[in-house]
Amino acid sequence: MKSTLDTLTGRLRMKQLQLLLALDEHQSLHQAAAAMAMTQSAASKSLQELEGMLEAPLFERSRRGMRPNAFGHCVIRHARQLVADLGAMCEEVAGIRAGSGGRLAIGVIMGAVPDVLVPALEQLGQAHPDLALEIIEDTSLRLLGLLDDGHVDLVIGRSLVSDEPAKYHYHPLGDEQVAVVVGHSHPAPRARSMGFADLADYRWITYAGHMPMQALLRRELDLAGVSFPANAISTSSAFVTVTMLQRDPGLVSLLPIGVAALFARQKMLRILPVRLQSRQETFGIVTRRGGALSASARQLVAILKSVPSTSAEAAAEV
Repeated sequence: MKSTLDTLTGRLRMKQLQLLLALDEHQSLHQAAAAMAMTQSAASKSLQELEGMLEAPLFERSRRGMRPNAFGHCVIRHARQLVADLGAMCEEVAGIRAGSGGRLAIGVIMGAVPDVLVPALEQLGQAHPDLALEIIEDTSLRLLGLLDDGHVDLVIGRSLVSDEPAKYHYHPLGDEQVAVVVGHSHPAPRARSMGFADLADYRWITYAGHMPMQALLRRELDLAGVSFPANAISTSSAFVTVTMLQRDPGLVSLLPIGVAALFARQKMLRILPVRLQSRQETFGIVTRRGGALSASARQLVAILKSVPSTSAEAAAEV
C-alpha cells in the first residue's frame, strides 16, 4: 500500500484525473481526448500510466465504448472529489486575494431550511458578508452523493440513508417534526384534535417513494386503519405542494413543521391538529470523514451546533 501511495504521490498528474472524469462522461477515448484537447494516443498513454500505477484496469472496453469497472468507479469518485477540492481551494484563495470571503456550498433537507440553516447563515453573514454561498435543497440521499463528489462542503440531513454511513462524520441537530397541512381556507373543521381517519375524504399530496415523508405517511395511515390513497398526487417540491393546497380545498398533505409554520404565518396554509404516532426522523450535520473543511465551513458548523432548532416553538406560535 505504501509503495502504491508513494508512486501516486510522485507521478500522479491532475491531467490524468481530469481525463478519468472526461472518460466517465463521454465513455469514449476519442471524445474524452477531444474534450481534453489531447491526441487520442496521448490520452491512451496517460490512462495506461495511471492503470500501471494502480496495478489495475479501470475500464471495460467494448464496441459500445469504455465503461468504468469496480476499480474505475472507486478511482473516479475520489478523482472527482480531488478535482472539486482543488477547484474550491483556487476559488477560495482568489476570494481571499481579492479581499472577499471565498465560497461555501451547503446541501440541506427541506425541513432544516427555515429554522436551522437560515438563522445560522444570518450569523455567518454578519462575520463574512462577502462570502459567496451556494445552497442546494434535496433529499439526504442525493445530497450525500453531492458531498461524495465534492460539489457541497457539508450537508444538513441524514447519514443513515447511505449504504456506508461510517464514511461520514455526523452530529445530530434535532428531529424533523412533520405537520399535516391544508390550504388556509380549507373547510376541515377547526377541532382541538383530529385523526387521519377524519381526512379520508380528502385527496393527498404525497412525496416520491424514496423520500422519508412518503414512508411516514404510509405508516400513519396504516396505524389509523386507512388505505393509502390510489389517487394521490406525488411531488418532491414544497412549492408545488403549497400552491396546490392553496388553490384546491379538497387537498391535504404533510410538510416539515418549520416550513408549514412559515406559510401558516403568511395565512397561506393551516396546520391541522393531527398528532403523528411515528417517531420523527433525526437530522444533523454531515461531513466527509477524512475531508478538510474550509474556515467558513468550520464556522458554520460551530454556529449550527450552538443554535438549537426552533421548529417546535415556531409551530406553537401559529
